[in-house]
Amino acid sequence: MSQRYEKTFSGLKKKGEGAFIPFVMLGDPGMEESEAIIETLVESGADALELGIPFSDPVADGPVIQTSANRALARGATPEGCLDILAKVRGKYPDIPMGLLVYANLVIGGERFYPYAAASGVDSVLVADVPTLMAAPFVQRARDAGIDPVFIVPPNASDEKLREIAALTKGYTYFLGRAGVTGADLEMKVPLSSKITLLKDAGAPPIVVGFGISRPEHVRASLKAGADGAISGSATVAIVAAHLKDNRKMEMIKMRAELAAFVKNMKSATRP
Repeated sequence: MSQRYEKTFSGLKKKGEGAFIPFVMLGDPGMEESEAIIETLVESGADALELGIPFSDPVADGPVIQTSANRALARGATPEGCLDILAKVRGKYPDIPMGLLVYANLVIGGERFYPYAAASGVDSVLVADVPTLMAAPFVQRARDAGIDPVFIVPPNASDEKLREIAALTKGYTYFLGRAGVTGADLEMKVPLSSKITLLKDAGAPPIVVGFGISRPEHVRASLKAGADGAISGSATVAIVAAHLKDNRKMEMIKMRAELAAFVKNMKSATRP
């Protein structure tokens, strides 16, 4: 297993900081642009990356990320091409943790997917539509390839379910800031600190809050509740979507500047 998550969260804890993790869709708005976007996120202070492989029916995602996936597919993005991008990113940034958020249809028959992901430098895989009841084969394939399996903790999970997820998930724990699908226009709710405490007591890896994280105050609220970091997806992807005009070169310059400012602003909220 990679030790990148452990090293990253341990280093942040020593500094009294939480983690800020942006999400973007691989291949959006194009394969070349995707690599440049990821570089911008890293250079602007992202502590780790969560990255999507485009899929035609992303049931856990709201319209912003669904549209992002459709753009990537229309541009010819494939799972293999997306992993090739990550291999290039890994070559430039050997230490940053990189996680994938995917859907089961992309990894069924994962004998090929997980080794390919591992060879590309991926540290974790979250299969968004696989419940813990059906998790065993995915967990085994991930671990056989040296990849951390990550699971989502719904905000209404029972204590028994929390302990089950704590035992399964590695790398980090994805704690939902609210129920429903992704979307920056839907406010997160302050995470229940009691559930975060239970997860930690059960031995869960670092807890990161996602869904509805779009402003620095959302990051601060997550950390105050006891989380170790926050993930922002729709708000990050919306910046990409705002720069899709005809002058691609000029729009990429503007997009990267706006992404850099966003990441720096959100990262600042993780510091004391």
